[in-house]
Amino acid sequence: MQGEKEQQEIAYLRSAKAIRDRCGILFDLGCEDRLEHFRCDLTQLERVADYVIQVIREDYPDLQIPFHSRWRHFQVGTCLAQLDRQLSKLTPLAKAQAKFDLVVVSVLLDAGAGAVWQYHEPETDFAFSRSEGLAVASLQMFCQGIFSSHTDKLQANALGLQKLTENALADGFQISDQNPLVGLPGRLQLLRRLGQTIVDCPQLFGNDNPRPGGLVNYLLAKATNGELAAETVFSTVLEGLGDIWTGIQIAGINLGDVWLHSAIANTQNLSSGLVPFHKLSQWLTYSLLEPLQELGLEITGLDALTGLPEYRNGGLCLDLGLLQPKHSDVLQHRHSVDSEIIVEWRALTVISLDYIADTIRSKLRMNAEELPLVKVLQGGTWSAGRKIAAHLRSNGTPPIQIDSDGTVF
Repeated sequence: MQGEKEQQEIAYLRSAKAIRDRCGILFDLGCEDRLEHFRCDLTQLERVADYVIQVIREDYPDLQIPFHSRWRHFQVGTCLAQLDRQLSKLTPLAKAQAKFDLVVVSVLLDAGAGAVWQYHEPETDFAFSRSEGLAVASLQMFCQGIFSSHTDKLQANALGLQKLTENALADGFQISDQNPLVGLPGRLQLLRRLGQTIVDCPQLFGNDNPRPGGLVNYLLAKATNGELAAETVFSTVLEGLGDIWTGIQIAGINLGDVWLHSAIANTQNLSSGLVPFHKLSQWLTYSLLEPLQELGLEITGLDALTGLPEYRNGGLCLDLGLLQPKHSDVLQHRHSVDSEIIVEWRALTVISLDYIADTIRSKLRMNAEELPLVKVLQGGTWSAGRKIAAHLRSNGTPPIQIDSDGTVF
């Protein structure tokens, strides 16, 4: 049973404010060269911003940048156009619910694929890897009804997710000895736990045929005068999907993408030592905003959310010298996601992205409403991180190697 103090601490760690607060502590220490593994060199900030602007102008010369979301990855294949044709027969509400089903499952399957795995799209035999490959594969599986136990294949419902097998998921991802995918068991368990969580939270996901798309009705009810705060979507995602994560707990509640760092251990409360990131949950939030906009909602407070602490954004900061490793172990060995090296890197990345975004806006003479962080990521830092990685290393691998179980990155 949670007491009031536990509830307050859990609510705090599930907020974007806590992400910036705790990451900010580490960033300030990094700028003072008082961290064990990295230092921050803000003299490199302008160089990073200029590189990102160059990438933005190549991909979006008119500066009309969409949100950084899963929908960008779906667009590389041919199945999205087919899905849109099928969804066009539905009511706007039913269409949004189907899109929620798809994007929730797809984002939860989006952790790093590894450098070897590829997906060959059956219709074209085009090969896609990494995030695009995972997106196209999950979209194909969705269209085939792999996540549905209902006569309507174009959904992901609780029973379909709970009954999902490793063989079905492996087939959908075209996994073989020659085409291995990192963390398949972790991905499967995440989707099965999603199925159970949906059943356990009817207030969010509905009683009759509970599914991720039930969140659409819940969020519509939260809107005021046609406006919905991005952080409301984020907090709903963390509340609704909290039980699917494993790891650190407070009062028996799973905290999700929250990790320990010794430099935060001087706080006198239950959250002492903890650094929240909620990368997949924020990525999911960004990806849910577009179906809500299609229903006519105006999304407010976009920059309350943070940049995504993953290896493309973090790799950009390392590869261009904004973040600098202080010893050889950082780059020479693989690290688990709970390692202080990884926690430190991710925390510094979060705040670095705020600095990069501000610098880019200043150089382009745009404000935060014209160029919110979610567009800087898309335009942007994620693409720039991939580009510099491909330039510096074979296979475009990130500068730091991470042991992933398929549930974090």
